[in-house]
This record gives sequence, structure tokens and C-alpha cells, in this order.
Amino acid sequence: MRPSPHSPRRQRRRLYEATNPERRRRMVVPLSKDLRKRFHARSIPVRKGDTVRVLSGSYAGREERVARINRRDYTITLDNVTLKTTEEKLKPLPLRPAHIVITRLNLADPWRRRSLQVADTDVTPEERGEATEVVPEAAETPAPAADSPAEPKPSAGRAPKPATPDADGEEEEAP
Repeated sequence: MRPSPHSPRRQRRRLYEATNPERRRRMVVPLSKDLRKRFHARSIPVRKGDTVRVLSGSYAGREERVARINRRDYTITLDNVTLKTTEEKLKPLPLRPAHIVITRLNLADPWRRRSLQVADTDVTPEERGEATEVVPEAAETPAPAADSPAEPKPSAGRAPKPATPDADGEEEEAP
């Protein structure tokens, strides 16, 4: 008996043997209701820089930015979504595309704007990825007090030089 073309074995095989464009199409993520109305699309492939909301698991409800996409394993890594290992180290927790929803798109790429049919005037600077934050001025470092002499710090590999008494009875450093 011949296996069906839709058998689980063949479906898994298609996942493993998929080309990069096929993997990109499989990594589509649904849009939030607001984005669906705005862009007239139900789901699109996720990209680095998109903001997503986690739907299931211990991080459900959190909105984080996409840090990395792994097409080989069909996983997405988010900022600040981590897993504690047995050695008490924090490791990024990979999520499946089915467990997230896109809430804010990264529209910095003109190709993506064209594919969504968005005019450049309709895109906010935040969606374009432009820095909208005001850079704070450099904080002034306090100057050392004039009455306390600045002592040179010893280097990491050497011991400080011992002080030797002078003819006047004052101590001065050895050369």
C-alpha cells in the first residue's frame, strides 16, 4: 500500500527539506486586530524588529521585540524572554510562530512597505525604525578637589614603589 501524499511522514519530510523561501512563508504570524484593519492582511512573515505579544506559556501577555529568527528550526527568539538553565544562567527561550501575534511592524524596509501597500507618508518614524529618543547630554564628571593631590593608581601587574626618606625628613617616591 502506498502512503498518502498528505501523510504525516511526508508532511514532516517537506518541513525538513524546505527551501529558504518556503521556510519564510511557513513562518507567518497573525496580525493583531488593529493591524489587520490598517494593512488589510491577516498574517505576514515575521521579521527582526517586529513587536509581538506572546499568546501561550509562562510569558503569555508580554509584548517584546523580535531579536532573532531561526528558519532552520522554525523558531523565534524575543528580547527579555529567557529560560533559566540548571547552571542558573539565562538562555533565550525560542518560541513557535503559532504562539505569538504581531502588534507593531518594523517598516524600515521599503520592500516590506510596498508589499503591504503602505504609503511613505502613512508610516510613523517609530515604525520606520528611526531614533525618536532625545539623546541626553553627557553628564559632567566631577573634577577632583584642588586640595587633595591626585595619586597615580598602581598598574595591575606591579606593586607600588616604596617611599624613601629625603634629606629634609620628608618622604618622596623612589624614581
